[in-house]
Amino acid sequence: MRVIESLVPRRGLKVLVTAGANGIGLAIATAFHEAGAQVHVGDIDAEAASGLPAGVGFTQADIGDEAQVARLFEEAAGLGGLDVVVNNAGIAGPTAGIDEIDSNAWRQTIDINLNGQYYVAKHAAPALRESEGLLINMASVAGRLGFAFRTPYAASKWGVVGLTKSLACELGPSGVRVNAILPGIVRGPRIEKVIEERAAKRGIDFAEMERENLAKISMRKMVEPTDIAAMALFLAAPGGANISGQALSVCANVETL
Repeated sequence: MRVIESLVPRRGLKVLVTAGANGIGLAIATAFHEAGAQVHVGDIDAEAASGLPAGVGFTQADIGDEAQVARLFEEAAGLGGLDVVVNNAGIAGPTAGIDEIDSNAWRQTIDINLNGQYYVAKHAAPALRESEGLLINMASVAGRLGFAFRTPYAASKWGVVGLTKSLACELGPSGVRVNAILPGIVRGPRIEKVIEERAAKRGIDFAEMERENLAKISMRKMVEPTDIAAMALFLAAPGGANISGQALSVCANVETL
């Protein structure tokens, strides 16, 4: 196989993407679909499913609820197996000092961002062992850096990196690869809300908070959802066949948060 051919996933891959109807998840689901994969998406937002490409399957599911995750996998079984599972669902969580965070908001962040990834991995493992497939867990640069006033989010994302590395060791002998993608500041409505909340906490305006954020990035720019999708496609391509147990930052080099 020529090197250039190794950069493209083979056609016909069977792919499941959680939180795949919006943002990064939608970019990933669309990219795999355009690459010739059969794609099924789970998302809590049923209305957003109307924006999915024609032919992409959909299940409404809250990833923080294991029963709904089980139903998602039952419906995705219509693909006839799974080669790639993208464990993408997550929430931003609260922005507050540790002594001000509501305990229910803390639990919700952990339930979705970390427990939800466990539920998906648990139900994905049998199918991925069968296909010698790929599990991609979505973490964050907050999974390698401290993040003041965002401790529930950072704690959950550090947990995702630990989950990823442990599963890579556990499932590797069965031919399954497990990696985490760590997006940086990704352009879109979600980061705008985060900047807005941090600006309010700091008592500064949105523009100043955005400038501060960009100043912490070596390349002084946000990344796009399609940048994350491109990494997911590469990991699923022949060229990524020996990449496992890695926490791969796609962030323009975020230096600090």
